[in-house]
Amino acid sequence: MSGIVGIYERGGAPVDRALLRALTQSLAYCGPDTQDTWSIAPVGFGHTLLRTGPEWQQEKQKQLASLDGRYWITADARIDCRDELLEAMKAKVGDAPAPTIPSDSPASDSELILRAYATWGEDCVRHLRGDFAFAIWDAQQKRLFCARDHFGLRPFYYAEIGDAFLFSNVLECLRQHPEVSADLNDAAIGDFLLFGLNCDEATTTFRDIRRLPPAHSLSVSAEGLRQRHYWSPPTEGRIRYARPEDYVEHFQILLQAAVADRMETECLGILLSGGLDSGTLATTAKDVSRTSGGAQDLRAYTVVYESLKEDDEGGYARLTADFLKIPIRLIPMDEIQPFDRWNDPEIRWPEPVDDPYFAGLFNQFGTVAEDCRVAFSGEGSDNLMHFQMWPYVKNMVQHKEWLALAKNIPWYAAIRQSPLPGLRRRVKNFVQRKSDIPAFPKWLAPDFARRLNLQDRAREWSVLPTVQPHPVLPQGHASLSIPHWGNLFEKEHSGLTRCPVEVRHPFLDLRIVNFLLALPPFPHFYEKNLLREATAGRLPEAVRTRRKTPFTGQPLIKFIERTGGKALNEVNWEADMDSYIDRASMQPFQSETDAEQLDADIRPLCLNFWLQSARKVRYNFRAEVRNA
Repeated sequence: MSGIVGIYERGGAPVDRALLRALTQSLAYCGPDTQDTWSIAPVGFGHTLLRTGPEWQQEKQKQLASLDGRYWITADARIDCRDELLEAMKAKVGDAPAPTIPSDSPASDSELILRAYATWGEDCVRHLRGDFAFAIWDAQQKRLFCARDHFGLRPFYYAEIGDAFLFSNVLECLRQHPEVSADLNDAAIGDFLLFGLNCDEATTTFRDIRRLPPAHSLSVSAEGLRQRHYWSPPTEGRIRYARPEDYVEHFQILLQAAVADRMETECLGILLSGGLDSGTLATTAKDVSRTSGGAQDLRAYTVVYESLKEDDEGGYARLTADFLKIPIRLIPMDEIQPFDRWNDPEIRWPEPVDDPYFAGLFNQFGTVAEDCRVAFSGEGSDNLMHFQMWPYVKNMVQHKEWLALAKNIPWYAAIRQSPLPGLRRRVKNFVQRKSDIPAFPKWLAPDFARRLNLQDRAREWSVLPTVQPHPVLPQGHASLSIPHWGNLFEKEHSGLTRCPVEVRHPFLDLRIVNFLLALPPFPHFYEKNLLREATAGRLPEAVRTRRKTPFTGQPLIKFIERTGGKALNEVNWEADMDSYIDRASMQPFQSETDAEQLDADIRPLCLNFWLQSARKVRYNFRAEVRNA
């Protein structure tokens, strides 16, 4: 993981090198190991490096590189499938002139990206696999080419200030540029108050700063900016095996490859819950560490609420860790109060967040950072294995798979839970004409809601997008394109946590994504049978057979029950909040039992505390540069 920053003066003026150095220095907490800057006439790059690999890999981790005196790059990147990419480049070079591709693997991921760009131009992103945010300066074309990976695992922000184009993978870095204003983007504020995040992936909470959406590239020249969407989750894949065990074996091979590609580190942390997803990663990492020379030092970290009886994650996580002989640290969150340390500059949020317990994230990553620089997360499995039977039945009929239909329908009917609860719910919804659209907040300021047309905005995002529906997995496929993904990954990035920890997501390896989206969902996705079969004998049975259970003891509800909500009802309000909400319409926080309603009603307070904190971020960067 790295901190990256760049300036491109599209009018041809030379880059302010002192300013570039100062902006690079501001990223030191993202990359505490080395810093470097490069500039030539109208363009300059800065880079700070967080070393995550063993000492022998240090050359491979350099992320500021050049090629043939024509291309320069700064990157926050980790590339998968390196051998396959090299073979594809060699095959392409055989058809057309291109920079020579060496027979051995390039020294760094950045150099590999550069050579891919030299081979395919802007289409290089269609050949890259991994986690990346990068910018390439093409001196011959006088063009800056930028890209962000498929799921937005690495952030990328940019701003246009006159002729200057600025970019970074850390939002706060761009805010510190003296000509970037602190003016807010009201549309993003409206989205936050409605949904808890900005649903427009191309904007941020600040008017002058934009974000490059996941799976997008950006070409910048003197003529302007051109953005392109280069990838969507596939819908056309179709894998059907004669033997059921072949699905499990194929999945295990792919998962081991994804885990092995991400284990080039000395000490690996696993964000271990008590469930199946992270447990599957833990046991796979343990297997890989024995066979392929990956990280030998594995450690588990589990967030727990010890005072909430409903939270038994710690017990199940310890079962898994003990079974695999991995040391585990439980990270208690009970002592954290709503909006703890909101005024602490060391844990400031770049944008508003709808979690009043946000300080817990810093406790979690601070604990992991004491031991490890890389951590695995099990995110992605739930979405990729979202089970739906009826679309699969229709698909079997369309493909005239009568044998599979005759086998699976009785099987599903025999093992599924009673259909009566679902039937009762459907009848009740029909009788009551219950809408799927959540209640529109009464506390939104009428003028603000009217000006931004927030009623229509709420209806627009009440259902999952289905621009290109998957024939068998429509909801799971659609869920991969929602803005929550980039929002989640940006919160894990060291540019926000300020902890030198890089989070990696093996389930979002494209080899696994493509495989799972091509499988028949029954029986493999029904209660995650694919994972359960793949971990047979490799996880404790109590964990392997455990059904997914929602966390019912919401800490904020417990806090209100214990305190009466007095601290939440007596906050000091930022003056600007009157532009967004009607405080007279807000109900006092009392004994709240509706968790969904509470999640909505706490957002004005989240925005209020964030505004108070954000007003204190600005730095006189020009003065710092002059003093230097």
